Amino acid sequence: MSGNRVISSLTDVRATNLAAVLRHVRVHAPCSRTDVASATGLNKATVTSLVGELLDRRLLRETGPAGNRIGRPASLLALEGRPFAAVGIEVAVDYLTAVAVDLSGSRLLSWRRSFPGLGTPAGRPESAVAALAGRVTAKLTGQGRRILGLTVAVPGAVAADDTVRFAPHLGWADLDLRPALAKALHDPAYDVVIENDANLAVVAEHRSGTHAGAPDLIALLGGAGVGAGIIAGGRLVRGDRGRAGRVGHLQLEPGGPLCRCGRHGCLDAYAGLPALIRAALPDAADDGPITDYAPELARLATMAGAGDPTALAALTTAGRRLGQAVSLLSDLLDPRAVVLGGTFTDLAPWLLPAVEAEAKLTVSIMDPAAVATGAAALALENLEAGALPS
Repeated sequence: MSGNRVISSLTDVRATNLAAVLRHVRVHAPCSRTDVASATGLNKATVTSLVGELLDRRLLRETGPAGNRIGRPASLLALEGRPFAAVGIEVAVDYLTAVAVDLSGSRLLSWRRSFPGLGTPAGRPESAVAALAGRVTAKLTGQGRRILGLTVAVPGAVAADDTVRFAPHLGWADLDLRPALAKALHDPAYDVVIENDANLAVVAEHRSGTHAGAPDLIALLGGAGVGAGIIAGGRLVRGDRGRAGRVGHLQLEPGGPLCRCGRHGCLDAYAGLPALIRAALPDAADDGPITDYAPELARLATMAGAGDPTALAALTTAGRRLGQAVSLLSDLLDPRAVVLGGTFTDLAPWLLPAVEAEAKLTVSIMDPAAVATGAAALALENLEAGALPS
């Protein structure tokens, strides 16, 4: 082995150890160097050296001495959030959401903007996303923060080269967002990533949800379509072509309603927002195509709460089909938990009875910006995997 390779190997080991310390402090802060050494298996001298470097890089801070200890007090450690920020942007059919978090995951900002989805003129989708990204990063850098990474969440299949291969509910096919983002962000030094929205929903659940840290976890995300984000063995499952988790096109009833994909009886044809609104609110499209689902969702919840039979029947059908899909996923993947999120969260009181007749799941405790939060958290995940800022 050459000298350069030895140096590279040692550097990789140190980066891995630095990341292990960061992960432990995030989960267990405030904690001491002794706590870190005990939990990670690293010797105390190594931990002292690693912590010193992380303090110098302003990734950790000391919070003061620990109480109730015999002998010399130990300084406690926590993440240093202030110098850094990570950004996530969710693209939905009717809105854009941007979230920024610091190193500890504390939210720095949360913005929501209307977005007409299919009604956006050609060439405008990427410019709208890029403009929002530019405004968010400018605000953060104006505060003196360093951007660790920016991730854009889209409701569709994303290839390994970050091209959006197919996002049917947005009318996107083979769309490359990166040139517009690079221009708006002035060719940034940090990573800009495009990722599927359900994948980022499960990243958020894995870091901060009820089942945080579970090695096998599924997030079932409701929106214009139904997607599943899958954590298996502690790792995000993307699939060979970025198409893992497309549960919206599980064919549950061959003689069922027509799906956008051309088949009949897919989950999307029962529980995707367009289908659910059509079934529950037959008059919703009287004034033209729906470009903003928020008012219709609010009306659906109000009608269901008032016992409207049409609304309740649609929700019961959607819930039963969701339960069938969850049952299939559970048999295939054996997750510790399946979490229901996205637009399903507000409709959970009426969906759950029918879902739980088929399978067990829990409802997300995260707020409506969970996907954008998961997008921002992806940069933090990479940090804890060893991709430390210089």
